[in-house]
Amino acid sequence: MRRMRVAAVCGAAVVTAVGGVAPAAGTPGAVRGAEAVRGAEAVRGAEVGLAYHGSAGIVGERVDVRFTPHNHGAAAVPDSVVRIRWSQPLEEGQTLPARCAPEGDRAVRCRVGRLGAHDTGERIGLRVRLREAPMEVLLEFDPVGSDGTVDESRAAAERQRVLVLDTGDPYYF
Repeated sequence: MRRMRVAAVCGAAVVTAVGGVAPAAGTPGAVRGAEAVRGAEAVRGAEVGLAYHGSAGIVGERVDVRFTPHNHGAAAVPDSVVRIRWSQPLEEGQTLPARCAPEGDRAVRCRVGRLGAHDTGERIGLRVRLREAPMEVLLEFDPVGSDGTVDESRAAAERQRVLVLDTGDPYYF
């Protein structure tokens, strides 16, 4: 009986910390509810530490970006997406990698996929053309939530910024 009370208290604490109630086992939506709770824990929790390491360089009107996603945290991320914003507008009608899609005139979203705890994802390479040849361009990497939106409070903490100058040299981040 005592074990049951301890389990119930621990379960209530987890539900309270996550901020919702998962459906009871055996009810419709129980699996989806449990996945949503795990996803919420991974995305909201301090255990996740998403970072993107790679290089970027300007060649004329083109910016080459190569990066590898990393989860430096202790919790898995069920499905990860990154938004990369450029300080200069992108040329329209570009061919992007299959896992990437344009967002407005200055951003691209790329699906990173699942990242386990302390895991490294697959390398992503982008070659984008800007409308004008810049002297410099600022890249911002923002994590995107599972619902497709950018949580600005979380993004501010996890945002990576890379200033790339037109020197012909790659800039590492």
